[in-house]
Amino acid sequence: RSTQIRSSAASDVYKRQVLGTRGIPDVAGGVETHCERLYPRLASMGMDVTVVRRRCYVSPRNEYRGVRLIDVYAPRIKSLEAMCHTLLGVFKAGIDRADVVHLHAVGPSLLAPLARLLGMKVVVTNHGHDYEREKWGRVAKAVLRMGERVGVRFANEVIAISQPIADVLESKYGRGDVTVIPNGVEPACVTEGDDYLKSIGVERGRYVLAVGRLVKEKGLHDLIMAFGKIRTKGFRLVIAGDADHRDDYSDELKAMAVEAGVVMPGYISGEPLQQLMSHSALFVLPSYHEGLPIALLEAMSYGLDVAVSDIRANRLSELDGSDFFKRGDCDDLARLIDTKLRVAPRRRCYDMSRYDWDAIAARTAEVYGHLSR
Repeated sequence: RSTQIRSSAASDVYKRQVLGTRGIPDVAGGVETHCERLYPRLASMGMDVTVVRRRCYVSPRNEYRGVRLIDVYAPRIKSLEAMCHTLLGVFKAGIDRADVVHLHAVGPSLLAPLARLLGMKVVVTNHGHDYEREKWGRVAKAVLRMGERVGVRFANEVIAISQPIADVLESKYGRGDVTVIPNGVEPACVTEGDDYLKSIGVERGRYVLAVGRLVKEKGLHDLIMAFGKIRTKGFRLVIAGDADHRDDYSDELKAMAVEAGVVMPGYISGEPLQQLMSHSALFVLPSYHEGLPIALLEAMSYGLDVAVSDIRANRLSELDGSDFFKRGDCDDLARLIDTKLRVAPRRRCYDMSRYDWDAIAARTAEVYGHLSR
């Protein structure tokens, strides 16, 4: 095994294996989108990158846009899936004599010491404090907290997707060398087509859009309740997304949506999502917890007006004070939606330059380069 990372991408023979994602391509989730956009760009720079996927989420294939793909068993059980897959993936990386293991999210980061013990360098990307999510019980939250702590301690390099996350890692663990590299967004694919909109019963410019997984911390129950209180008529609510694991909350949310007349098309991508983004009157993100929400970045890339909860992760410098409502306050959310819908739906121009995936890939390559020092 090479003992030093080569500085030239053209002559790079350093093996990198990626863990913590369910898989790429076309798998729902923020980490999944992050990996799908990032690693083909690194591969195009001449880097040897392998993404280790969870077999239960993907169809067999060996390669995606220059990225090698390996499928490893994972039980589709919420509390065991990520940890079991990462454990097997780290051993697989050791067998394959990988030089670097890149772990995404705090749960998989618990395996950083094992990767180091097997002789590999470790990069950890912290996508958010997952132990704050409502879906986890007390034991799972304790394990996730430990994963964050262990990852920060044992990783050779730590990346945070936002400055608030980096600030927490420094204040809690004293790690002051965290590199902040945000999530990115592809250029918008604005379309004039509306056949998909017609198929789900909505009109262009006459609906409010939310996109996200059907989990409690996304606050979609608040959005449904708030939408029932708005006084501006003639608009429908569309919530695009589904649950990774069906549970009581997702079932109750769907029943609540049916009763309220909410359109729920499930997880969508490609042209259907492009049509929804292109013709929405307003995008709403009512989350209680986020790292750096890719769905919000996508809405901004389409120039949509937005209404977002006032959590720190959502307070992007590209937004202004009139875009926020008090987290969990349905009346405040209803007021903000009304305010924004009472004027003609507007298109906004945000500066999205810091979310450029090519620049993000270049900065990630620099982090890999630090491992040779």
